[in-house]
Amino acid sequence: MQIMKILQIIRDSNVFDGSENLPSDDWFKRQASRAVLFDQDGRVYLLKMSTYNYHKLPGGGVDEGESLEDAVRRELLEEVGCPADVSSELGEIVEYRNDDKMEQHSYCYVAHQSGDLVETALEESEIEEGAKTVIANNIDEAINLLENDQPTNYEGHFIQMRDLRFLREARSVI
Repeated sequence: MQIMKILQIIRDSNVFDGSENLPSDDWFKRQASRAVLFDQDGRVYLLKMSTYNYHKLPGGGVDEGESLEDAVRRELLEEVGCPADVSSELGEIVEYRNDDKMEQHSYCYVAHQSGDLVETALEESEIEEGAKTVIANNIDEAINLLENDQPTNYEGHFIQMRDLRFLREARSVI
């Protein structure tokens, strides 16, 4: 597995005041690949999860035997319908989620649209969460959208913190 710079470790105590962090030795471990995805005009693709009132970067789980970069390109096609070229690594964020008993390693890239949009192939759970593509005019607008989100579910709070860190890192390197 590829090694990236760890940008942040997020635990329940970082997300929810007064929360304790549970031991994570026997938790499910998941790897995911994500991207700050730009179109040709420097706009940023996001997913709005309207059921739970938050935005997130496109990306998802890495399949067995799949490289991180192949996973992110596949996820960008599935979730946004956007063929893309990966241009650089941003880093890794590790999440320890008590409620899910999950340790998730998210690897994030900068990617750029490389062709015309195609039809998305959202998973049933993403459809139920109200996933819709949103395009922010620039990285600052994308950050502002996430800063103003008020997630109504447990997972959304972790995603907001994680993806804000990835967006801020992207802003600092582009």
